[in-house]
Amino acid sequence: MEQFHFRPERYLDSMHNEMPEYDRLQDEAARAGAGIDAREILELGIGTGETARRVVAFHPDARLTGLDESPPMLERARETLPGATLVVGRLQDPLPPFRYDLVVSALAVHHLTRAEKRDLFARVAAVLEPGGRFVLADVVVPDDPADVVTPIEEGYDLPDRLEDQLDWLREAGFEPEVRWSHRDLAVIAARRP
Repeated sequence: MEQFHFRPERYLDSMHNEMPEYDRLQDEAARAGAGIDAREILELGIGTGETARRVVAFHPDARLTGLDESPPMLERARETLPGATLVVGRLQDPLPPFRYDLVVSALAVHHLTRAEKRDLFARVAAVLEPGGRFVLADVVVPDDPADVVTPIEEGYDLPDRLEDQLDWLREAGFEPEVRWSHRDLAVIAARRP
């Protein structure tokens, strides 16, 4: 997989080339966040704003905060989402100190180690309002090796099994539900009671 992660001018084309189900994953992530009254939304790893654009279509009156470690990607997101609050930061850093109704992350969490994922899930639970939802759309390690279709860059991409992530979400206090999966991709909607 080429290093497109921080080059916004090539990001979308690269994703479509590398991941045939990219648009489906994005649409399913947005749908998984629908159906709740979300006034405050946080996206972790907002990138160019592709996911956020779809999510805010379901929540047009919500305030959006986006976190990403790449200033060039945030600049592209600012063009797409001019009213959003965009913050430079890593997923391993403290989350913005606010309360959210909906937290979304698409194709970012798989860059974290197992321990970092577990830590992030606990921190997301801490910033979500009761009844809030965490939507995780990402690459996973499928049960059948034949289902691995998304190129993985050794040392940079660290996907884990879907079942492990569901367990970690439960440990963090969530009630997770798989909303969509296809081969090595999955969308989870995790409710905070």
